[in-house]
Amino acid sequence: MRQLFFRIPALTFLLLLFVLPLQAGDSAPAADSLTGRQQAIVTIAVLTAKGYLPRLQQALGKGLESGLTINEEKEVLVHLYAYCGFPRSINGLNTLLKVMEERKAKGITHVLGKEASPITSTASKYERGKQNLETLTGTPETGLKTGYSAFSPEIDRFLKEHLFADLFERDVLTYQERELATIAALVSLGGVEPMLQGHLSIGLHIGLTPAQLRQLLALTEVSGGKTGADAGRAVLAKVLETSSQTSAPKGK
Repeated sequence: MRQLFFRIPALTFLLLLFVLPLQAGDSAPAADSLTGRQQAIVTIAVLTAKGYLPRLQQALGKGLESGLTINEEKEVLVHLYAYCGFPRSINGLNTLLKVMEERKAKGITHVLGKEASPITSTASKYERGKQNLETLTGTPETGLKTGYSAFSPEIDRFLKEHLFADLFERDVLTYQERELATIAALVSLGGVEPMLQGHLSIGLHIGLTPAQLRQLLALTEVSGGKTGADAGRAVLAKVLETSSQTSAPKGK
């Protein structure tokens, strides 16, 4: 026991002391902290992206204890396929099935939760996705396509129609919850800093605070490792610097 204690890096040990109790729902979060539900979503996203299935199984169980429903956890795992692929997503879904089977065998009742509401809009999926993306970023998309969108109109259409319409439009999770899962997955994947920068900016725009995003990165360090979390902190610092410069009064 003494040997194991001294092998834990000091920072990780502190994070285990102060972050994980909140994740399990043992303490009420501060006003500027992620809730137990939100922390569970982050941890589930990290472990799904990393493919750490035994730990994911534990995290899914704790997520249910923190107030997530089966359908909400399922939605997180489905959402993540857009960022870390079908194999990781399907492994996650199979892991959730195991959790449900174990809980049923123990006589534990789990809350299924609501299904996604039907889509009633008559607009095209492309237009709906475009509008959802503009809501997330706060930036209207005008003018000619540039960069990858101009080079590959197909991927632009797939992103608008599928990611930002088919997925983001489903109301099982809020925009904030989807962004928490997305950011956690991108940090865990690594090497996708431009996309991470974009989603951190979206997170700020839809109401996540710098303190909450820093807490998200602390959670990714506990569950996914220091390297990715440190890279994420560098990107967040850049986003916050740009945000402060943009919001500063002119001439200052």
